Amino acid sequence: MKLRDRTFLLLGASGGIGQALVKPLQAAGARVITASRQPENLSHQAGVATAHLDLAAEDLDQQLIRLSESYPDIDGVIHCAGQNRFAALEDMTVSQIDAQLDVNLRSAMLLARHFVPRFRKGGTGALVFVGSTFGSIGFPGYTGYCASKFGLRGFSEALRRELADTPLQVVYVAPRATQTAMNPTEVEELNRALGNKMDAPEQVANHILAAMQKDERRRFLGWPEKAFVVINGLFPKIVDKAMLKQLPVIHRFLKGGV
Repeated sequence: MKLRDRTFLLLGASGGIGQALVKPLQAAGARVITASRQPENLSHQAGVATAHLDLAAEDLDQQLIRLSESYPDIDGVIHCAGQNRFAALEDMTVSQIDAQLDVNLRSAMLLARHFVPRFRKGGTGALVFVGSTFGSIGFPGYTGYCASKFGLRGFSEALRRELADTPLQVVYVAPRATQTAMNPTEVEELNRALGNKMDAPEQVANHILAAMQKDERRRFLGWPEKAFVVINGLFPKIVDKAMLKQLPVIHRFLKGGV
């Protein structure tokens, strides 16, 4: 994928992976438009435009129309935005479940629905979805997050195959645990207690750009996480047993009400 002289709409740039992507995209010669529900909270960087976009809003489709009218040269979208809640299912409110599904999955579908016809008409376009290892492995305490990320992985796969006879590119990147503000201290402590490695946002950003430039259809990050994705797909009982051993530790942190 050529990045120079492309115009990317970047979602989730207020922190974490999205924020770490801005400078590498610019260094590669791309123009960047960051969008957020509160654009005033986005860090102002030279050459970066900011726009309003509420991914959980009922009228997101209408917001996207207005955005495209203001920035008609967008020919790539990178969806890094995410909602996460570490809690037992019974302890989550309806609004917390809705937020994860709306931001992590529904917004990605509406973005693609909006931009695919425009990209097809322009003869080029890229849709990059940042998923998660938890989009392939169900993990206790992340039922809502896993459901949304499993959905995102399935959606990106189906969309890629739907557009296989077009020049449009659909890329799915699945990071493992990442050191972002989305994870409270207790979750980082849980990862340490379980021996889970955590990547810096800059590392993940570099992987995303590499996947884009190499036109990879999908990229899973981290070892042994990549192996667990394969094992979970082929022999899920093995992962069931491994997580059963971890469950007492997970329950201890769940009871903390993170």
